[in-house]
Amino acid sequence: MATNVSPEQSDILLAFQGKNKRVPVWFMRQAGRYLPQYQSLKANRPLSELFRDPEIAGAITLQPLEILGVDAAILFADILTMPSGMGFKIDFVNGKGPVISNPIYGAGDLKRLGKYSGLEYVSRTIQLVNAVLPPMLPLIGFAGSPYTVATYLCSKHNRMMYESPKSFHQLMDLLTDNTIAYLKQQKEAGIKLFQLFDTWAGTLRHEDYEVFVLPYVQKIFKAIKLPSIYYLKNCAHLMDLMENSGADMLSVCETVNIKDIKTKKGIQGNFLNSLLYADDKTIIEETRSLLKAAKAKHHKYIFNLSHGVMPDVDPLKLKLIVDEVHAFNWRK
Repeated sequence: MATNVSPEQSDILLAFQGKNKRVPVWFMRQAGRYLPQYQSLKANRPLSELFRDPEIAGAITLQPLEILGVDAAILFADILTMPSGMGFKIDFVNGKGPVISNPIYGAGDLKRLGKYSGLEYVSRTIQLVNAVLPPMLPLIGFAGSPYTVATYLCSKHNRMMYESPKSFHQLMDLLTDNTIAYLKQQKEAGIKLFQLFDTWAGTLRHEDYEVFVLPYVQKIFKAIKLPSIYYLKNCAHLMDLMENSGADMLSVCETVNIKDIKTKKGIQGNFLNSLLYADDKTIIEETRSLLKAAKAKHHKYIFNLSHGVMPDVDPLKLKLIVDEVHAFNWRK
């Protein structure tokens, strides 16, 4: 649900109404591992420790604003932050990603799952960031979608989905309610908009997505009264259902061409993140091409990647994109 903003505030918030004078830009995974400044803060500390230290997490959240000149900060956290408030024991191992020592092995394990609570460090991080952010640079909150989070929490999530659909729906109900609680906590702490990440739901068939995913993301977007973005990876075969998610903006991956999308909603995306390894000339050409396609077709638009920034990307490539996006004549 987009809110009213004044022109001196935020290009991103204005884009939800199609009132922005220039194209806003931010990058998924912009806060973190590819930045030398992040590495100096991280030192030899485990990732989970960084998340739980509001001073450090806040500093990492803010780094891309000064370094890249992006139009919003995004909270430095993980899509598995919320489940850690449900009792899941989650560790982040370098080179392996999240490791869960007490995953769900079957329907019987659902009995031990509880409601989300706590994680005051998330609220504190948001408060610290907002204390220094100017109004035109809002803080984006986020969460993982219930299905995508379930792919990490369940040893064999798709087996449960087909073998015991009733149990799988119970899991999705619980994750959905807890995700709503988590996002409401972020809203109370001061985020101005949020994105729901659905990295894995695009691997499902159309009919399975409609049954096992769509009702739950709809419930989340209905419950959180903030400007909202829904990111769905591998979304080409699901665009019609994505349209019905309830999100204000649809963030699309490289499997669709922006000029072919038919929607009255806003569009975010979808610069291929692998192109960040290309030479400057190619990056500039690709950036301008995407901007022209978006301008020709969509009234509401935010520039972003097809997926997150990879850890070995040169930050100067991202700064080059930001400068090109901001120089583009969006209104003429």
